[in-house]
Amino acid sequence: MAVAIITGASKGLGRALAAALARRGWDLVLDARTASVLEESARAARAHGTRVVALSGDVTDAAHRAALVAAARQMGGLDLLVSNASALGAEPLVPLEAQSLDGLRAALETNVVAALGLVQEAIALLRASAAGAVIAVSSDAAVEAYETWGGYGASKAALDQLAAVLAVEEPGLRVWAVDPGDMRTDLYAAAVPLDDADRPSPESVVPGFLRLLDERPVSGRYTAPSLLGVEA
Repeated sequence: MAVAIITGASKGLGRALAAALARRGWDLVLDARTASVLEESARAARAHGTRVVALSGDVTDAAHRAALVAAARQMGGLDLLVSNASALGAEPLVPLEAQSLDGLRAALETNVVAALGLVQEAIALLRASAAGAVIAVSSDAAVEAYETWGGYGASKAALDQLAAVLAVEEPGLRVWAVDPGDMRTDLYAAAVPLDDADRPSPESVVPGFLRLLDERPVSGRYTAPSLLGVEA
């Protein structure tokens, strides 16, 4: 039975991906900061008959990261680590001249430092898996210059680079940085609350992530829309 850790699994993409993996019979370790909302995701996943451990906490806490990996170990191992938890650094987003340095540090701590810390905690289990894989959820703000997205984009660009180097250092693993594209999520609403444009649901991009798991292409950076064949 395959086992996955998904951070930021209480809402949005994390919840959608957890549900999709549960339907495929994956056992799951789910993380988020708010216990009550995380438990809703866990109940939805358990409805498919899979084992689900929901651990509320902050991925910036080393003890919490260790608990996530320990839970996977108790399930028999770890085949997939999804770093999806994210912090914006400012809500709503602001130009760089107004970007709080403490906010930027918080974004880097959650989006980059904690993601690496979780990889370090889980690396032995991932190496032991016949199909060990890491998915780092990125953003188009990592590669495009959008006004007000500088702090968040810088953190995601750093995450992309960590994923690229990890892929070189761990050739036995698949390491994919995945830009899911614009989605209708609470994170986006917090970032740009006045933008009421219709956006795709997180569920609509999950098939792109599943394609990675099914086809296991080489490590690298991918966009979910391109995996779904909807980009030019």
